[in-house]
Amino acid sequence: DLQICQHRAPTCCTKKMEESYQAAVRRERTQSIQALNFELKYMIVGHITAFQEAFESLLRFAENRTRSLFETAYRPMAKEAAEPVKELFTDISLYILGAETTVESAVLRFFDSLFPLVYSRLINPGITDLSQDYTECLRLTRQDINPFGHYSKNMVTELSKSLWASRMLSRALSLGIEVINTTEHAALSKECSRALVKMQYCPHCQGLTLIRPCVGYCLNVMRGCLASVSELDVQWREFISTLEYLTSEMAASHELETALAGIWSSINEAILHAQLNGPQLSATVDKVCGQPKQREGNLSAASIVPVKEVAETQTFVMAHTSLNNKRREFISYMKRSRTFYASVAERLCDGDLVMRDSSTCWNGEDVV
Repeated sequence: DLQICQHRAPTCCTKKMEESYQAAVRRERTQSIQALNFELKYMIVGHITAFQEAFESLLRFAENRTRSLFETAYRPMAKEAAEPVKELFTDISLYILGAETTVESAVLRFFDSLFPLVYSRLINPGITDLSQDYTECLRLTRQDINPFGHYSKNMVTELSKSLWASRMLSRALSLGIEVINTTEHAALSKECSRALVKMQYCPHCQGLTLIRPCVGYCLNVMRGCLASVSELDVQWREFISTLEYLTSEMAASHELETALAGIWSSINEAILHAQLNGPQLSATVDKVCGQPKQREGNLSAASIVPVKEVAETQTFVMAHTSLNNKRREFISYMKRSRTFYASVAERLCDGDLVMRDSSTCWNGEDVV
């Protein structure tokens, strides 16, 4: 009553043993593919972590730099500006990690929150009553009167260009892990598990426990079993090409590091622009939002000490070098895995599974 290991000679197998063999080959095949995938998956997971750490390090540098701008040059509003600055960098971090947000919404929300502070602390430092309604009016007015000139839009453009590739790379690496995990758990067809039993265990039914499959036979069986996995070859090669493109985009002229390092400078230029246009802004705001209460002996905007550029001593060199090295190392490894899905059968038939340098092997029917 044997279904798979039928043979003319007497046998020591039963139907129940054949069922056990089928369970064994399914388990072994999953373990073999997991072992093959392990190095590739380990490399991608390691780089996801390394990239994220490098991103976070750069973001921390940029955030600290921006905080120090307010603490050094714009002390009257430094305390109140801390929260909008923190929100801006949190939004940028979430965007890189793939959250459903945009760079534009993050930057414009920051400038919406910044305008009431700039208006009441720098342009009209005598304002005493900054009610919730008045603050909200200033926030909404910012979108119409554009107090920060082209600097807010420029910041959106620069960051969007540089952060896009980082965001896509982050999503692409997660997709790579998903693909590898899916192939590990691809179910074997009934025909495949029967073919594997015939190749690996049917010799045992004849007492031939030391005989292993012939190389060509093993390749035929494995290619048949892994046809669906090897179909990923074309897409996997395209995936590697996309990773190459994204890493080169990250290292191109709109570098992440340069854009993040320049955030404080863009904000500084935007605030200076608003201060220079203070009288016109005040006239427009008075018409739209009304006149707030002023402290007696109001400080005029003209008496504000001109803001000098903040001398920045912190460097991005370490984080910059670290990110560049990780990119190069990662893409070099991924290029070597270009044929990963085309060669799965060959690698599974390599090593202990088949007979090499021997005159006898199992061809599925007999010892040859």
